[in-house]
Amino acid sequence: MTRTVYYTATSLDGFIATEDHSLDWLLSRRSDPAGPMGYEAFEKRVGALAMGATTYLWVQEHGERDAWPYTAPTWVFTHRELTGYPGADIRFTAADTPHAVAGVHAQLVAAAGDRDVWVVGGGDLAGQFADGGLLDEVVVSIAPVTLGGGAPLLPRRVELARTEEAVNGEFVCVRYDVVRPGGPS
Repeated sequence: MTRTVYYTATSLDGFIATEDHSLDWLLSRRSDPAGPMGYEAFEKRVGALAMGATTYLWVQEHGERDAWPYTAPTWVFTHRELTGYPGADIRFTAADTPHAVAGVHAQLVAAAGDRDVWVVGGGDLAGQFADGGLLDEVVVSIAPVTLGGGAPLLPRRVELARTEEAVNGEFVCVRYDVVRPGGPS
């Protein structure tokens, strides 16, 4: 069954990027991609990506200029004119209402097949999926650093139930199921 998963890293005080969108605090940390709750196993489960515009721009600025790093189809949620990558399956959408996000989510699930949808970066984007009852899981790696401000992990209330935890390098990793209204507490 396809699940929609917000898989990310955060500072101890709950920020996924600094106020100037830097990830230096994250990239300087030690973890094992093949280790517990690591990226390698997670990536194999992903069949489609939902990405915010700020994350997309960060990937463009910090990745290889001519090579898109993902093979799965990607929907970028934006109101900006952004450039794509030759040969990459990237679709730009301005969906920002619950009904519109639900329509794009249906496309994501269809594209993912029997794999998962990854909400990549953007706490507000993950929150929009949660608002629509479309977010199933939150997986967060907590770094031993505080930022004091920046882009919040998830800028709205979402009830969660812990299902797994692990230590990977410098990170404490926690997997949560999203608890839907009227669901188990």
